[in-house]
Amino acid sequence: MADTADTRTPAQIEADIRRRRATLAETLDEIGVRVHPKTIVGDAKAKVASNIDHTLGRAYVGVNRAVTDVRARFVDEEGAPRLERVVPVALVVVGVVGLLAVSTRRRKG
Repeated sequence: MADTADTRTPAQIEADIRRRRATLAETLDEIGVRVHPKTIVGDAKAKVASNIDHTLGRAYVGVNRAVTDVRARFVDEEGAPRLERVVPVALVVVGVVGLLAVSTRRRKG
């Protein structure tokens, strides 16, 4: 069995108690800061902002990819328009705009 007798002097014991009290006070201060409502709200805001940034980043990448895909369909590698694809789309757009214009005139008339 190990010798468990305390060989410290009263001054050493008091110094140890003071150190432990200081450490305990620091720990309690840290806990107080962590559970303070402002800290909790700040942490929640930071987490939400991080999630929003992540979501916006993913959305940007997705939109960028879609734009690149659409551009690749209507523009060749050299940057020239692919008329065989641009002209039909332009005709459809003109047709839709024309139908909307005619429809609007009929309603007013």
